[in-house]
Amino acid sequence: MSATTMPKDFSDLFTDLQNRVRVQTSVTATENQAKRYINIALEDMHIGFREKVPWAERDAQLRTHDDYTTGTISVSQGGTTLTGSSTAWNTNNSFSETNMQVGGKIVINGGNEVYQISAVPSDTSATISSEFTQSDVSGGTYVYFEDEYALHADFLRVVDLQFFSQADEIILIDRKTFRRRYPRNNVVGKPQVATIVTQEFSGDTTPVQRVRFWKPPNDTYLIPYTYITNKLAVTAAGVAQESLDDDTDEPIVWRQYRHAIVFHALYHWYRDKKNDTRAAQAEKSYTDLMLRIASDQEIGAPRASAQPVVGPYARSARRPYNRRGKGRFTTGTSFDELRS
Repeated sequence: MSATTMPKDFSDLFTDLQNRVRVQTSVTATENQAKRYINIALEDMHIGFREKVPWAERDAQLRTHDDYTTGTISVSQGGTTLTGSSTAWNTNNSFSETNMQVGGKIVINGGNEVYQISAVPSDTSATISSEFTQSDVSGGTYVYFEDEYALHADFLRVVDLQFFSQADEIILIDRKTFRRRYPRNNVVGKPQVATIVTQEFSGDTTPVQRVRFWKPPNDTYLIPYTYITNKLAVTAAGVAQESLDDDTDEPIVWRQYRHAIVFHALYHWYRDKKNDTRAAQAEKSYTDLMLRIASDQEIGAPRASAQPVVGPYARSARRPYNRRGKGRFTTGTSFDELRS
Protein backbone atom coordinates (compact mmCIF):
# COMPACT_ATOMS: atom_id res chain seq x y z
CA MET A 1 0.00 0.00 0.00
CA SER A 2 1.24 3.47 -0.83
CA ALA A 3 1.61 5.68 2.22
CA THR A 4 -0.24 8.46 0.42
CA THR A 5 -3.36 6.65 -0.80
CA MET A 6 -6.59 5.41 0.73
CA PRO A 7 -6.61 1.74 1.82
CA LYS A 8 -7.93 -0.52 -0.92
CA ASP A 9 -7.60 -4.22 -0.13
CA PHE A 10 -7.31 -6.44 2.93
CA SER A 11 -3.53 -5.98 3.08
CA ASP A 12 -3.92 -2.20 3.04
CA LEU A 13 -6.48 -2.28 5.82
CA PHE A 14 -4.66 -4.49 8.34
CA THR A 15 -1.34 -2.80 7.58
CA ASP A 16 -2.89 0.62 8.18
CA LEU A 17 -4.29 -0.64 11.49
CA GLN A 18 -0.88 -1.91 12.59
CA ASN A 19 0.74 1.40 11.64
CA ARG A 20 -1.82 3.39 13.62
CA VAL A 21 -1.25 1.35 16.79
CA ARG A 22 2.52 1.49 16.17
CA VAL A 23 3.29 -2.22 16.22
CA GLN A 24 5.83 -4.00 14.09
CA THR A 25 4.44 -5.31 10.82
CA SER A 26 5.14 -8.72 9.25
CA VAL A 27 4.87 -10.41 12.65
CA THR A 28 2.47 -13.32 12.16
CA ALA A 29 0.74 -13.16 15.55
CA THR A 30 0.22 -9.39 15.41
CA GLU A 31 -0.84 -9.51 11.76
CA ASN A 32 -3.44 -12.18 12.46
CA GLN A 33 -4.78 -10.10 15.30
CA ALA A 34 -5.05 -7.09 13.01
CA LYS A 35 -6.83 -9.17 10.36
CA ARG A 36 -9.36 -10.40 12.89
CA TYR A 37 -10.12 -6.86 14.07
CA ILE A 38 -10.58 -5.68 10.48
CA ASN A 39 -13.11 -8.44 9.78
CA ILE A 40 -14.95 -7.75 13.04
CA ALA A 41 -15.07 -4.05 12.16
CA LEU A 42 -16.34 -4.80 8.65
CA GLU A 43 -19.17 -6.91 10.06
CA ASP A 44 -20.01 -4.34 12.75
CA MET A 45 -20.08 -1.59 10.14
CA HIS A 46 -23.05 -3.28 8.49
CA ILE A 47 -25.03 -4.20 11.60
CA GLY A 48 -27.98 -1.83 11.68
CA PHE A 49 -26.63 0.15 8.72
CA ARG A 50 -27.18 -2.34 5.90
CA GLU A 51 -30.40 -0.61 4.91
CA LYS A 52 -28.59 2.74 4.83
CA VAL A 53 -25.55 1.81 2.73
CA PRO A 54 -26.33 1.37 -0.98
CA TRP A 55 -23.38 -0.93 -1.68
CA ALA A 56 -25.05 -3.71 0.32
CA GLU A 57 -28.34 -3.62 -1.63
CA ARG A 58 -29.16 -6.23 -4.26
CA ASP A 59 -32.11 -6.86 -6.58
CA ALA A 60 -33.60 -10.26 -7.34
CA GLN A 61 -36.71 -11.90 -8.76
CA LEU A 62 -38.67 -14.82 -7.40
CA ARG A 63 -40.78 -17.10 -9.61
CA THR A 64 -43.73 -18.79 -7.95
CA HIS A 65 -45.13 -22.24 -8.69
CA ASP A 66 -48.58 -22.66 -10.20
CA ASP A 67 -51.05 -24.67 -8.14
CA TYR A 68 -51.82 -28.16 -9.49
CA THR A 69 -55.24 -29.86 -9.46
CA THR A 70 -55.16 -32.27 -12.43
CA GLY A 71 -56.70 -35.72 -11.90
CA THR A 72 -58.08 -37.23 -8.72
CA ILE A 73 -56.59 -38.55 -5.49
CA SER A 74 -57.15 -41.48 -3.12
CA VAL A 75 -55.87 -41.88 0.44
CA SER A 76 -56.86 -43.89 3.51
CA GLN A 77 -57.45 -42.45 6.96
CA GLY A 78 -54.27 -42.85 9.02
CA GLY A 79 -52.21 -43.44 5.89
CA THR A 80 -49.46 -41.33 4.35
CA THR A 81 -49.50 -42.63 0.77
CA LEU A 82 -51.32 -40.62 -1.87
CA THR A 83 -52.46 -42.39 -5.03
CA GLY A 84 -53.30 -40.30 -8.06
CA SER A 85 -55.37 -41.00 -11.15
CA SER A 86 -54.63 -39.08 -14.40
CA THR A 87 -52.01 -37.11 -12.47
CA ALA A 88 -48.52 -36.09 -13.59
CA TRP A 89 -46.96 -35.25 -10.24
CA ASN A 90 -43.41 -36.21 -11.19
CA THR A 91 -43.49 -34.65 -14.67
CA ASN A 92 -41.70 -31.38 -15.39
CA ASN A 93 -43.69 -28.28 -16.22
CA SER A 94 -42.65 -25.51 -18.63
CA PHE A 95 -40.02 -24.31 -16.12
CA SER A 96 -38.32 -27.72 -15.78
CA GLU A 97 -39.83 -28.22 -12.33
CA THR A 98 -41.99 -31.18 -11.36
CA ASN A 99 -45.67 -30.41 -10.86
CA MET A 100 -45.39 -31.66 -7.27
CA GLN A 101 -42.26 -31.20 -5.17
CA VAL A 102 -40.98 -32.22 -1.77
CA GLY A 103 -41.88 -29.49 0.72
CA GLY A 104 -45.01 -28.46 -1.14
CA LYS A 105 -48.45 -28.43 0.48
CA ILE A 106 -51.70 -30.20 -0.40
CA VAL A 107 -55.35 -29.87 0.63
CA ILE A 108 -57.42 -33.01 -0.03
CA ASN A 109 -61.10 -33.27 -0.94
CA GLY A 110 -61.95 -29.74 0.23
CA GLY A 111 -60.70 -30.30 3.79
CA ASN A 112 -59.16 -27.68 6.04
CA GLU A 113 -56.01 -29.59 6.95
CA VAL A 114 -52.81 -28.78 5.08
CA TYR A 115 -50.41 -31.68 4.51
CA GLN A 116 -46.77 -31.40 3.49
CA ILE A 117 -45.30 -33.52 0.71
CA SER A 118 -42.31 -35.60 1.81
CA ALA A 119 -41.70 -37.70 -1.35
CA VAL A 120 -42.84 -37.89 -4.97
CA PRO A 121 -41.63 -41.21 -6.41
CA SER A 122 -43.85 -41.21 -9.53
CA ASP A 123 -46.56 -39.39 -11.45
CA THR A 124 -49.30 -41.21 -9.52
CA SER A 125 -47.70 -41.69 -6.11
CA ALA A 126 -46.68 -39.29 -3.35
CA THR A 127 -46.14 -39.33 0.40
CA ILE A 128 -47.25 -36.83 3.03
CA SER A 129 -45.26 -36.18 6.20
CA SER A 130 -48.13 -36.80 8.64
CA GLU A 131 -51.03 -39.26 8.78
CA PHE A 132 -54.22 -38.40 6.93
CA THR A 133 -56.88 -37.49 9.51
CA GLN A 134 -60.00 -37.32 7.35
CA SER A 135 -62.21 -40.22 6.29
CA ASP A 136 -61.02 -42.40 3.44
CA VAL A 137 -60.97 -40.59 0.11
CA SER A 138 -61.34 -42.40 -3.22
CA GLY A 139 -61.20 -40.40 -6.44
CA GLY A 140 -61.39 -37.12 -4.56
CA THR A 141 -60.28 -33.65 -5.53
CA TYR A 142 -57.13 -31.94 -4.28
CA VAL A 143 -55.17 -28.70 -4.52
CA TYR A 144 -51.38 -28.83 -4.50
CA PHE A 145 -49.60 -25.51 -3.89
CA GLU A 146 -46.39 -23.97 -2.60
CA ASP A 147 -46.49 -21.11 -0.10
CA GLU A 148 -42.76 -20.99 0.75
CA TYR A 149 -39.94 -20.07 -1.62
CA ALA A 150 -36.17 -19.92 -1.43
CA LEU A 151 -34.60 -16.48 -1.40
CA HIS A 152 -31.42 -15.48 -3.15
CA ALA A 153 -28.35 -17.39 -2.00
CA ASP A 154 -26.76 -14.33 -0.33
CA PHE A 155 -30.01 -13.01 1.17
CA LEU A 156 -29.58 -11.52 4.64
CA ARG A 157 -32.68 -9.37 5.10
CA VAL A 158 -35.10 -7.22 3.13
CA VAL A 159 -34.39 -3.54 2.53
CA ASP A 160 -37.94 -2.31 3.03
CA LEU A 161 -39.33 -3.40 6.40
CA GLN A 162 -42.91 -2.79 5.26
CA PHE A 163 -42.99 -4.33 1.77
CA PHE A 164 -41.49 -7.54 0.47
CA SER A 165 -42.24 -6.34 -3.06
CA GLN A 166 -43.48 -2.83 -3.73
CA ALA A 167 -43.96 -3.68 -7.41
CA ASP A 168 -46.59 -6.30 -6.50
CA GLU A 169 -47.78 -4.53 -3.34
CA ILE A 170 -46.94 -7.50 -1.11
CA ILE A 171 -46.74 -6.21 2.44
CA LEU A 172 -44.33 -7.70 4.98
CA ILE A 173 -45.35 -8.68 8.49
CA ASP A 174 -43.61 -10.46 11.35
CA ARG A 175 -43.80 -14.23 11.82
CA LYS A 176 -45.94 -14.09 14.95
CA THR A 177 -48.57 -11.92 13.29
CA PHE A 178 -48.53 -14.11 10.18
CA ARG A 179 -49.14 -17.28 12.21
CA ARG A 180 -51.95 -15.61 14.15
CA ARG A 181 -53.71 -14.27 11.05
CA TYR A 182 -53.27 -17.29 8.79
CA PRO A 183 -53.10 -20.43 10.96
CA ARG A 184 -54.25 -22.56 8.02
CA ASN A 185 -52.78 -21.08 4.90
CA ASN A 186 -54.85 -23.19 2.51
CA VAL A 187 -56.67 -20.89 0.06
CA VAL A 188 -54.68 -20.09 -3.08
CA GLY A 189 -54.74 -16.75 -4.88
CA LYS A 190 -52.46 -13.85 -5.74
CA PRO A 191 -49.92 -13.23 -2.94
CA GLN A 192 -50.75 -10.19 -0.80
CA VAL A 193 -48.80 -10.71 2.44
CA ALA A 194 -45.35 -12.16 3.16
CA THR A 195 -43.16 -13.05 6.11
CA ILE A 196 -39.56 -14.28 6.34
CA VAL A 197 -39.09 -17.65 8.02
CA THR A 198 -35.92 -19.48 9.01
CA GLN A 199 -35.94 -23.17 8.21
CA GLU A 200 -33.58 -26.00 9.03
CA PHE A 201 -29.95 -26.00 7.96
CA SER A 202 -29.10 -27.45 4.56
CA GLY A 203 -25.57 -28.62 3.80
CA ASP A 204 -23.71 -26.12 5.98
CA THR A 205 -24.03 -24.02 9.14
CA THR A 206 -25.93 -21.19 7.46
CA PRO A 207 -29.65 -21.12 8.35
CA VAL A 208 -31.99 -21.30 5.36
CA GLN A 209 -34.26 -18.28 5.05
CA ARG A 210 -37.43 -18.50 2.97
CA VAL A 211 -40.38 -16.25 2.23
CA ARG A 212 -43.89 -17.47 3.04
CA PHE A 213 -46.87 -15.98 1.21
CA TRP A 214 -50.52 -15.45 1.93
CA LYS A 215 -52.27 -16.26 -0.30
CA PRO A 216 -50.30 -19.23 -1.65
CA PRO A 217 -49.75 -18.49 -5.37
CA ASN A 218 -52.41 -19.80 -7.75
CA ASP A 219 -50.33 -18.99 -10.83
CA THR A 220 -46.77 -18.45 -11.99
CA TYR A 221 -45.80 -14.94 -10.85
CA LEU A 222 -42.46 -13.17 -11.22
CA ILE A 223 -42.02 -11.18 -8.02
CA PRO A 224 -39.17 -8.62 -7.81
CA TYR A 225 -37.69 -7.77 -4.41
CA THR A 226 -34.73 -5.86 -2.99
CA TYR A 227 -32.57 -7.33 -0.26
CA ILE A 228 -29.37 -6.86 1.72
CA THR A 229 -26.51 -9.18 0.89
CA ASN A 230 -24.57 -11.19 3.46
CA LYS A 231 -21.47 -11.02 1.27
CA LEU A 232 -19.22 -8.29 2.66
CA ALA A 233 -16.09 -8.88 0.56
CA VAL A 234 -15.03 -9.76 -2.95
CA THR A 235 -11.93 -11.54 -4.25
CA ALA A 236 -9.61 -10.13 -6.89
CA ALA A 237 -11.40 -12.45 -9.35
CA GLY A 238 -14.76 -10.86 -8.49
CA VAL A 239 -16.16 -13.67 -6.33
CA ALA A 240 -18.32 -12.43 -3.46
CA GLN A 241 -17.68 -13.87 0.00
CA GLU A 242 -18.68 -13.21 3.59
CA SER A 243 -15.32 -11.97 4.94
CA LEU A 244 -11.85 -10.84 3.95
CA ASP A 245 -9.48 -13.80 3.62
CA ASP A 246 -6.68 -13.21 1.11
CA ASP A 247 -4.52 -10.10 1.12
CA THR A 248 -5.98 -8.98 -2.23
CA ASP A 249 -9.62 -9.33 -1.14
CA GLU A 250 -11.56 -6.08 -0.98
CA PRO A 251 -14.56 -5.08 1.15
CA ILE A 252 -17.73 -4.23 -0.77
CA VAL A 253 -17.62 -0.80 0.90
CA TRP A 254 -17.03 2.04 -1.53
CA ARG A 255 -13.37 2.99 -1.47
CA GLN A 256 -13.87 6.54 -0.17
CA TYR A 257 -15.39 5.07 2.99
CA ARG A 258 -13.04 2.16 3.67
CA HIS A 259 -10.93 4.04 6.21
CA ALA A 260 -13.98 3.88 8.51
CA ILE A 261 -13.29 0.14 8.84
CA VAL A 262 -9.83 0.92 10.18
CA PHE A 263 -11.20 3.38 12.75
CA HIS A 264 -13.65 0.81 14.06
CA ALA A 265 -10.96 -1.87 14.15
CA LEU A 266 -8.83 0.65 16.05
CA TYR A 267 -11.60 0.94 18.65
CA HIS A 268 -11.69 -2.85 19.10
CA TRP A 269 -7.90 -2.99 19.38
CA TYR A 270 -7.66 -0.33 22.10
CA ARG A 271 -10.70 -1.61 23.94
CA ASP A 272 -9.26 -5.11 24.20
CA LYS A 273 -5.93 -3.61 25.34
CA LYS A 274 -7.84 -1.75 28.11
CA ASN A 275 -6.86 1.63 26.71
CA ASP A 276 -10.22 3.27 27.30
CA THR A 277 -9.18 6.80 26.36
CA ARG A 278 -7.92 5.90 22.91
CA ALA A 279 -10.80 3.47 22.41
CA ALA A 280 -13.26 6.30 23.06
CA GLN A 281 -11.41 8.59 20.64
CA ALA A 282 -11.44 5.92 17.91
CA GLU A 283 -15.13 5.20 18.54
CA LYS A 284 -16.00 8.89 18.20
CA SER A 285 -14.10 9.14 14.91
CA TYR A 286 -15.85 6.04 13.61
CA THR A 287 -19.29 7.25 14.72
CA ASP A 288 -18.76 10.62 13.03
CA LEU A 289 -17.78 8.86 9.80
CA MET A 290 -20.81 6.56 9.88
CA LEU A 291 -23.17 9.48 10.46
CA ARG A 292 -21.66 11.22 7.44
CA ILE A 293 -22.01 8.07 5.36
CA ALA A 294 -25.63 7.57 6.43
CA SER A 295 -26.49 11.18 5.61
CA ASP A 296 -24.90 11.13 2.17
CA GLN A 297 -27.46 11.86 -0.52
CA GLU A 298 -27.62 9.86 -3.71
CA ILE A 299 -27.87 11.55 -7.08
CA GLY A 300 -31.50 12.47 -7.67
CA ALA A 301 -32.53 12.11 -4.03
CA PRO A 302 -34.52 15.00 -2.50
CA ARG A 303 -32.44 17.53 -0.61
CA ALA A 304 -33.32 18.68 2.88
CA SER A 305 -34.82 22.19 2.98
CA ALA A 306 -36.26 24.51 5.63
CA GLN A 307 -39.90 25.50 5.08
CA PRO A 308 -41.29 28.00 7.59
CA VAL A 309 -44.82 27.54 8.90
CA VAL A 310 -46.65 30.50 7.30
CA GLY A 311 -50.23 29.68 8.31
CA PRO A 312 -50.34 31.73 11.54
CA TYR A 313 -48.62 34.69 9.85
CA ALA A 314 -51.07 34.66 6.95
CA ARG A 315 -54.07 34.56 9.28
CA SER A 316 -52.67 37.42 11.31
CA ALA A 317 -51.95 39.45 8.18
CA ARG A 318 -55.60 39.30 7.19
CA ARG A 319 -56.66 40.76 10.53
CA PRO A 320 -54.04 43.30 11.68
CA TYR A 321 -56.47 45.91 13.01
CA ASN A 322 -59.24 43.88 14.58
CA ARG A 323 -58.77 41.44 17.46
CA ARG A 324 -62.32 40.15 17.13
CA GLY A 325 -61.53 38.23 13.97
CA LYS A 326 -63.18 40.56 11.43
CA GLY A 327 -61.60 41.17 8.04
CA ARG A 328 -59.62 44.31 7.29
CA PHE A 329 -61.90 45.39 4.44
CA THR A 330 -65.49 46.67 4.94
CA THR A 331 -68.42 47.77 2.77
CA GLY A 332 -69.73 50.54 5.00
CA THR A 333 -69.57 54.34 4.53
CA SER A 334 -67.29 55.33 7.41
CA PHE A 335 -64.78 57.96 6.38
CA ASP A 336 -61.84 55.94 7.74
CA GLU A 337 -62.74 52.51 6.34
CA LEU A 338 -60.37 50.51 4.12
CA ARG A 339 -61.69 49.39 0.78
CA SER A 340 -60.34 46.92 -1.72
